[in-house]
Amino acid sequence: MQEFETVLPAKDAGRPAGEEAGQTGMRRLHNFLHGNTTVIPAFVLLLSVILFSALVGGRFFAAFNLSLVLQQVTIIAVVGIAQSIIILTAGIDLSVGAIMVLCSVVMGRLAYEYHAPILVSFPAGLLVGVLCGAVNGALVTVVRLPPFIVTLGTWSMYFALNLWYSKGETIRAIDIQAVAPFLQWTGTAFAFAGARLTLGSILMILLYGLFWYILNWTAFGSHVYATGDDPDAARLVGIRTDRVLFKVYVTAGFICAVAGWILIGRTGAVSPQSGYTSNIDSITAVVIGGISLFGGRGSIIGTILGALIVGVFRNGLALYGVDVLWQEFAVGGLIIVAVAIDQWIRKAAA
Repeated sequence: MQEFETVLPAKDAGRPAGEEAGQTGMRRLHNFLHGNTTVIPAFVLLLSVILFSALVGGRFFAAFNLSLVLQQVTIIAVVGIAQSIIILTAGIDLSVGAIMVLCSVVMGRLAYEYHAPILVSFPAGLLVGVLCGAVNGALVTVVRLPPFIVTLGTWSMYFALNLWYSKGETIRAIDIQAVAPFLQWTGTAFAFAGARLTLGSILMILLYGLFWYILNWTAFGSHVYATGDDPDAARLVGIRTDRVLFKVYVTAGFICAVAGWILIGRTGAVSPQSGYTSNIDSITAVVIGGISLFGGRGSIIGTILGALIVGVFRNGLALYGVDVLWQEFAVGGLIIVAVAIDQWIRKAAA
């Protein structure tokens, strides 16, 4: 009896060689972008610099103007570190701005109104940030509430606490200078090659170096990525994902407290109304920087690139004479494009 073997056509049979080669090249591009998430934001930043240097000329490339961009993005970039480590776990934190301002108010009012020494007021502000992060982390890991809902609620709660404790009053820069000049230390400026840098900006760069190392070269960093990528698989290999998430939210709270200190140095004063939109601005920097909102993919370096892209766009458009309204419109467009690219890369790599 003769046996017949059924031969199924190959998946790409009949497809032109050029088309197959093109799809292979596109697949390689997808894989490259999936594994190198900072390539696109770095390219966009370079393109933005070239564009605005052509539009506004030497004013944009002046050392003072470039250092001004760095100063303008410093606070958002620091809060962006907190937002980044949370989004890497597939979460989100809408309360980062409120935590930052609350910590700055605690530092300032303890020093000014209660005459607490800096060795008390400064650590107290940092502790408030840690406690706020711990509350967020406990609600996410113990009560099992969605991070979006949790932090939406605590955002309102922390902001209300901020207004209650501050009594809605701003402490002037001259008063802070008189009782606790250390709180303004991060605003100390110095000249460098024609630029005007602040210690807050230097601290921001050091923090990025530290967290780049933590996320790339420590077990905790590996656990953060694993938890965000596939929590079930992470638990199967022995990672205690709830503990990782709790540590991430506590760490984020501490970073926000540091951002509150830098905020005082940036403005000189302590205002309960400052930094109100920092939560949205930090998410903007993270998304434009290439960190996936679905967790598990991205680099902390992308966040600072994202913050710089926003800063360069706002600065360049302002120098070109574009109204603030359209500056915000442009930033909104950048966010949509960044999310679309993230979706495209994720589908291609699936």
